[in-house]
Amino acid sequence: MVSTMLKRSLVFSSPASLSLKDRQLVVVLKETPDEKLTVPIEDIGIVMIDNQMVSITIPLLNYLADNNVMVIICNSKGMPSSTLISFDTNHYQGEILQTQIEISEPLKKGLWKQIIESKIKNQAMLLNKLGKNGDRLKPYYNNVKSGDTDNREGIAARIYFQELFGVKFVRDRSQDGINALLNYGYTILRAATARAVSGTGLFIGMGLHHHNRSNAFPLADDIMEPYRPYVDEAVYQLVLNGCLEFTKNVKAKLISVLYTDVFFKKTSRPLGIGLTFTASSLVRCLKKDDKILSLPLLQ
Repeated sequence: MVSTMLKRSLVFSSPASLSLKDRQLVVVLKETPDEKLTVPIEDIGIVMIDNQMVSITIPLLNYLADNNVMVIICNSKGMPSSTLISFDTNHYQGEILQTQIEISEPLKKGLWKQIIESKIKNQAMLLNKLGKNGDRLKPYYNNVKSGDTDNREGIAARIYFQELFGVKFVRDRSQDGINALLNYGYTILRAATARAVSGTGLFIGMGLHHHNRSNAFPLADDIMEPYRPYVDEAVYQLVLNGCLEFTKNVKAKLISVLYTDVFFKKTSRPLGIGLTFTASSLVRCLKKDDKILSLPLLQ
């Protein structure tokens, strides 16, 4: 069963001490050491540590991991650099892992086809929503082959980003400005996806398409693809308002993407829960209980 409870995202950008007591996250800020704030662990989905002067206890880290809370640690530049994920989040992990191992190549390619169709379609929907030419992408999402063997995804991406941010824009992860905002938003999305995937018992190290010896989360990278346009929309709005620096408000805007409503065929849910819908549908497809993934429809 997919939980419909939206979890909280906590960001610690000031010096603080974090500890555990009675299944509560206890927060003591350096500037107010005589005051304690508490948050039930069961209400938390993501904890982001965005200050080098935050301390956290091992019992708290263990309890957060046991409750499938994603802990993201930022580097000295404020960029997410590492994360904590539990190895034991689902009672059926062994069974699901065996199903993942035994997946046939045609099924794997068919599922990847669905994911890419959804991603490109959402990119087109976003462009149309913003008054741009999303119809340029229609030939690409209508003609994705099994496994996307002719890389419709990559070709569509170049067209999409130039329509979205201008003909001179090049998606380059090493660049500042728009690219840095996209990097930040995608990293948050990736962390939330990894949490959703591991929570359903899937092994995030075994992807449908993504695979690289240095990539620990290939399945998360697969599943997050149709959700990327939600990050793109948030970045577009920030750029439109001249917000290209990483202020607290800019970071909060990018994290708030997890609370954006996403639509499915018969329901809508906040994006953070929608990721679990998609991951759970993948489990059903792997077990051959279903053939169609639950993927978001951008509106």
